[in-house]
Amino acid sequence: MRLGFIGLGTMGAPMALNLCRKFPVTVWNRSPSKYLALTKAGAAVGENPSKLIEKSDIIFTMLFDESAIRSILNDDVRRALRGKTLVNTSSVSVSFSHSLAALVYQAGGDFIEMPVSGSRDPAEKGQLIGMVAGDPAVAERIKPFVEPMTSAAIYCGPIGRALKTKYAVNLFLITMTAGIAESANLARAQGLNLEAFRQVLNSGPLASAYSKLKLAKILEDDWSAQAAIKDCYNSTQLIRAAADEANVSVPLIQLCGSLYKRAYESGLGEEDMIAIGKLFSDPMPSEQ
Repeated sequence: MRLGFIGLGTMGAPMALNLCRKFPVTVWNRSPSKYLALTKAGAAVGENPSKLIEKSDIIFTMLFDESAIRSILNDDVRRALRGKTLVNTSSVSVSFSHSLAALVYQAGGDFIEMPVSGSRDPAEKGQLIGMVAGDPAVAERIKPFVEPMTSAAIYCGPIGRALKTKYAVNLFLITMTAGIAESANLARAQGLNLEAFRQVLNSGPLASAYSKLKLAKILEDDWSAQAAIKDCYNSTQLIRAAADEANVSVPLIQLCGSLYKRAYESGLGEEDMIAIGKLFSDPMPSEQ
């Protein structure tokens, strides 16, 4: 089977690299600067998205948002999708996922929705959690090609259910991230020994691989993005829209959404999501 991968950002590049280690892969990205590591690993470069699809049997997309996906859906791409399987790993709205699925079906292809949980570190290690939705037979068929990128790929149901699962998971992730940042900021403001603070948290029942990674970034002033603030802000918007549709209250994500919006508008968009802690030394603005 020939694989294609569209979108070589913070997450897409390591995902594609893991696929290259087991399968023939063709890649495409708006910025050619991302190609070097992939071509060294044996990947071919597609001239454009439609040419990539023509050379591939299964195509993975990991683009920033719905607008980025729409920008590649020209007539050539639609024609090339006949007989192909498109697997969208990007975080989008459920309504957009349904419209994308309809486009692929109309073109004569198969569609799988597979958002992933995890950031750059698990992406590099092939330890993302894939949430899979769509035709169960197609989901089963693509399993071997998902394995190099994931430690688990969990079938969630028909189109839309994987994204809804991710919204719920990301609500926990985002509020936990803000909590870690605020906790560390309080420890710093009180003049505590931050290494002792880290050891206490890392030794207790609240510790996780994620909390240890984010604490290390705070203490080392390392704001390089595992998952960027701009991505986190985008996620808060998707979660709030999903909550509105489900008619459920999400007060914590509303607060985190306002924080991440403020961080994004302050120029922190490319920094890691734990950099939200940089805001906490300033008083919170009143809600409008």
